[in-house]
Amino acid sequence: MNSLERPDLAPYAAKSNLSKGRKYKEDFKDDRPAFERDRDRIIHSSAFRRLEYKTQVFVNHEGDYYRTRLTHSLEVAQIAKGIARRLKLNEELTESLALAHDLGHTPFGHSGEKALNRMMEGVGGFEHNLQSLRVVEVLEDKYPGFQGLNLTWETREGIAKHSSSCDNPSYAHLKEYNPETVPTLEAQIINLADEIAYNNHDIDDALEAGFTSFEELREVGLCEEMMLKVEKQFPGIPEQKKKYQTISALIGYLINDVVRYSLENIKQNRIETFEDVKAVNRILVSYSKQADEQTAELKAFLQKNVYQHYKVERMRVKAERYVTLLFSTFKDNPTLLPQKYRERIEIESKERVICDYIAGMTDRYALDEYKKLFEPYERV
Repeated sequence: MNSLERPDLAPYAAKSNLSKGRKYKEDFKDDRPAFERDRDRIIHSSAFRRLEYKTQVFVNHEGDYYRTRLTHSLEVAQIAKGIARRLKLNEELTESLALAHDLGHTPFGHSGEKALNRMMEGVGGFEHNLQSLRVVEVLEDKYPGFQGLNLTWETREGIAKHSSSCDNPSYAHLKEYNPETVPTLEAQIINLADEIAYNNHDIDDALEAGFTSFEELREVGLCEEMMLKVEKQFPGIPEQKKKYQTISALIGYLINDVVRYSLENIKQNRIETFEDVKAVNRILVSYSKQADEQTAELKAFLQKNVYQHYKVERMRVKAERYVTLLFSTFKDNPTLLPQKYRERIEIESKERVICDYIAGMTDRYALDEYKKLFEPYERV
C-alpha cells in the first residue's frame, strides 16, 4: 500500500497500489496515492467549477440560499466520507466518486436532462451519469497526449455504475467496466450518500422557500420522530434552529443505519478481501428494511410537495423549452456553434457535439445563449 494512504483500511477496501491503473501512462511530479490524485483532478476540472451555477431543484437566480449541483456534490462527499471512514473504506476513492457523480448534469436539473434525452432519441440518447463518464474520459482536455482526466479504472467504473432511485443508467454497452459485476464498496456508498444528501437538503430548501411547513412535514413518520427528539432535547427551540437540528438528526440517523446494516451484510456474506466483493456480486452497502421504508415515505412526500409544486413545474416547462430550442436551432444551423465545437463535428456526430455543448452549460450561460439567439436587441 502507498505509504501516504490510510494505514487502517479494511482488507476489502480499494487500495491505490492495487488499482487497475489509468488508460495512459504518465510521469507524475509527486507520490500521491492514485485515488487522491483522481480527487484532485476532478476538483480542478472545468466541469466541476461549472456545477456552481447548475440547478439542483431551484434555479440559481431564485436565491443564494438554495443548493446548486456544486453544493450538493460537496454535501454528498461529506456524507460519503463519513460512511467510508466508519466502514474503513478508501475515503479518497469515495470522495472522488462523490465529487464526480454530477459532472455531466445539464443546466436546469432533471428538466434539462429530459429535454436533451428527448432531442437525442435515436442517436444515442442522454443520461447524466454516463455523461459524467464522458466528461472525465473525453471532454476535459488539459493534458498533452490524451483527452480526459486519465482517472483510474476504479474511479471511472464507479462513475459509470452510479445509480439511485432517480438515476438508473444502462451501462450494459460499457464492456470495459464489466457491467455484469457490482462496483467497489466505495462506489456503492455514493448511491446512498447521494440520496441522503438530496432528501435532506431538499427539505431545508423547501421549508426556506415556503413550499412546505413543519406541520406538513410531520406527516412523514421519520421526520415526526426526529422533530419530537429535537423538541424533547431543546424545549421551545425556535423554528429555524429546529429545522437545522431536525435535518442533522435525520442525516445522522440514516448514516448510522447504513453503517450498521452494511457491516452486517459484509459479515453475513463473509467478505474478507477486495476480491470477495466482486465474487459475491451483490450490493452490500444499503439501508435496513426499516430505513428503506422510511425513506420511501419521505421521497413520496418530497415528490408531491416539492418536485411537483407549481412553481417548480413552471420552471420545468420553461427549462425544457430553452433546451429544446437551443438544440434544434444549433442542429439546423451548426455554424452558430463556437468554433471548437464546429471542428468536432468532423469527428463526431453533429447531435452528440451539440448535446455535449448544451450539457456543459450552466443555467446562466444557457439563458444568455437563449437571449443571444432569440432576442433581436441582445448583443451576440
